Amino acid sequence: MTMLRTRSWMAALAACILTVPAWALTDAGLVTGSLARGEYLARIGGCASCHTMPRNGIPFAGGRPMSTPLGSIVSTNITPDPVHGIGRYSFDDFRRVMHEGTAPGSKHLYPAMPYSAYTKATDEDLRALFDYLMRGVAPSDYAPPPTRLAFPFDQRWALRFWKAAFLPSGRYVDKPDKDAEWNRGAYLVQSFGHCGSCHTPRGLAYQERGQDESARHFLTGMVNDNWYATNLTGAQGAGLGRSDAASIARFLRTGHADGKTAFGSMAEEVEQSTQYLTEADVRAIAKYLKTLPARRAEGAYSPDRPAAPGPLQGDRTGDVESVGARVYRSFCAQCHQPDGNGIAGTFPRLAGNASVLSDDATSLIRLAVQGGRGPRTATGPAPQMMPGFDNTLTDVQIAQVLTYVRQSWGNTARPVTTNDVTKLKSKLK
Repeated sequence: MTMLRTRSWMAALAACILTVPAWALTDAGLVTGSLARGEYLARIGGCASCHTMPRNGIPFAGGRPMSTPLGSIVSTNITPDPVHGIGRYSFDDFRRVMHEGTAPGSKHLYPAMPYSAYTKATDEDLRALFDYLMRGVAPSDYAPPPTRLAFPFDQRWALRFWKAAFLPSGRYVDKPDKDAEWNRGAYLVQSFGHCGSCHTPRGLAYQERGQDESARHFLTGMVNDNWYATNLTGAQGAGLGRSDAASIARFLRTGHADGKTAFGSMAEEVEQSTQYLTEADVRAIAKYLKTLPARRAEGAYSPDRPAAPGPLQGDRTGDVESVGARVYRSFCAQCHQPDGNGIAGTFPRLAGNASVLSDDATSLIRLAVQGGRGPRTATGPAPQMMPGFDNTLTDVQIAQVLTYVRQSWGNTARPVTTNDVTKLKSKLK
């Protein structure tokens, strides 16, 4: 599992609101009370990361552009400034934003803000976050540029019909046949964790194709902002079927587990949000995810498969070493090792890695082209950099080395084509 969600149009533009103990860690240490609870929710929910411009922007003041299929949507100022922020909001205004996606003045919000998940939030959770944003955040008079989409997507009034068709109603209700920890995890994942915003496929109207474990598409993987959010169900290949609950919890806290490392948008998510989850919350999330049935089987991992030369093994064609094998040996093996097992706590393993086995190779191609960085966390290993090879390798070489990786050391996944690489590079530019 390398991604729980990405910061795209389908990612959060508002906080994940969670029911937590009435304390949280702040930069000053342990504090108590309602504001501390709200701060904890804002931190683990990623409020600041979505509502703050990258590279030293004003916290919570908005302005961050979010790439969407409709165009670029700009995050808003959610500081208590009375003119440019939410300083004049009542709690009822805030609750309507979170539950219905409607701001004061009957302004319909784009589903870049995942209010389709927040409908499950309790008023108590919303109140804690609202109190923190109004009393614990410094006001800013920064006015983010307005969102300007091309016609017909600029017609916000039409969103009322989208909501009528796709916005679920009602709060999360505990399942009586499940224990408290399972229900806690389900609540976090389905509502304020809004994992489905990135990990659940979208329909033609960009609606999530499922809101909970009863839907067969729920959390089965999705491309967001040119990153692939992986399958979080119990699938054995590209899912979580081979990860235990302890490993999932460790990944959320550190960005590392079982030889896997968070990258791309998930590295940011771990760094800024999930590492701050309490032990109880992270265990609850892991427990819930481990109960999801296996769906959308992708790829396979057979570590005992004989390493016979041939196209499926990826390393040789006849008696001639393939291009992919040569590129891997020259540019990849030093970090990821000749056997694909990586270096524990430093460089991720590629053998059996769920991201390697996904049918969609978007993330692998992007990493090979642009490079990446692991997350910096309080308890995890130091982040390592992966260089990009856009100026070093041709599209053909990138395609063949990724195919080699996806078909070696027991991995079985579809080949990557040169056209796959060329198309994604065009999108990235």
